[in-house]
Amino acid sequence: MFDIGFTELLLVGLVALVVLGPERLPGAVRTASLWIGRIKRSFNSIKAEVEREIGADEIRRQLHNERILELEREMQAMKQDILGTGKSDNPPAENSAKSTADTAPSVQDKNPQP
Repeated sequence: MFDIGFTELLLVGLVALVVLGPERLPGAVRTASLWIGRIKRSFNSIKAEVEREIGADEIRRQLHNERILELEREMQAMKQDILGTGKSDNPPAENSAKSTADTAPSVQDKNPQP
């Protein structure tokens, strides 16, 4: 995150020792470390909450997509049932229409033409 090397940390510690003095430096370091720990914990909790929300949204999307797929499968099954039922009814009707059409010209052929 930050590109701070050992020399920079040493320089910051030396400046803090000169500015604060040896009596107040340990208390200042302790206070700073407490604040840094609190900030890290708050960032981690926010990060975890966002990840949970993203995960919950993803789960909701997956459930919604699965429900849509299930409805599509049901629709296809109903369509197949309808087409399957319709095919068993249609062939006799088509056959009777074809047989009527086939017999009609033969009846006309038997009639004498002038």
